Amino acid sequence: MATADIHADGLVFTAEMYGVQLDQLAVALNVPDRRAVALVAKWTGAGLAGAARLGPGPRWAWLTRAGLASCGLPYTAAAPALSRLAHLRAVTAGRLALTATPQFAEAQAFWRSERRLRARFGRKVGLREHIPDGEVHWPDTASTAVAWAGECWAIEAELTPKTLAKTVTVMREVLARTGDYGCPAADVAVPGRAPRHARVVYLCSPAALPVVVKAREAVGGLAVRVEIRLLPPEAQWPEKLSRPANQPGPAAARPEPVVHREHRS
Repeated sequence: MATADIHADGLVFTAEMYGVQLDQLAVALNVPDRRAVALVAKWTGAGLAGAARLGPGPRWAWLTRAGLASCGLPYTAAAPALSRLAHLRAVTAGRLALTATPQFAEAQAFWRSERRLRARFGRKVGLREHIPDGEVHWPDTASTAVAWAGECWAIEAELTPKTLAKTVTVMREVLARTGDYGCPAADVAVPGRAPRHARVVYLCSPAALPVVVKAREAVGGLAVRVEIRLLPPEAQWPEKLSRPANQPGPAAARPEPVVHREHRS
């Protein structure tokens, strides 16, 4: 099957997010919903993906072992866990909102998924380090496009409120981290080294927002590096496709940018 027929970018996007609902895949690929449906049918027919209605709204698609191999990705093939569907949708909505901002394209920023971060640990047993839902990397070469060139942001999607103690612990851990994921334990948080994450961006549901705000207040001087925004509406379960099947997604259906950043010295 030709690369143009399978849309390799769509395969990689689906793999990186563990799986994706078809309405979000259409937005990610800037195609009408019916095109996304047809594309996933080609994937499943070629043995590259599985697809099924796992929860409310459109069907989900995920990559098989053959699909992951075609992308050169080392992940374990599996359908998205039912217990994580709502969270995965929220993270994908946040990614789509961030990547839709003009600054993201101008700076040639890129998203590093939780799945990719987790894969850096290999098959280590007893992993206790917190892994964010994603990272956004702003290249050093983007200094003419954005004031925050060279920064790495940790992204956290919060749908349901956790305890304040748990939220504070995670927030402090992410902000204190100095090493990349999968680095030796001695390099995870080294006093005196520059932090890995210049910012941690929390994308919250209304229910989770109060706890995250209180956690930011509790981390003292680190609070200046914590950004809090509401999740885009598309993070919620769709009762039905949000637009007619013959209309493309990006202009009307893409979420408004959820992060507005001003440079802080």
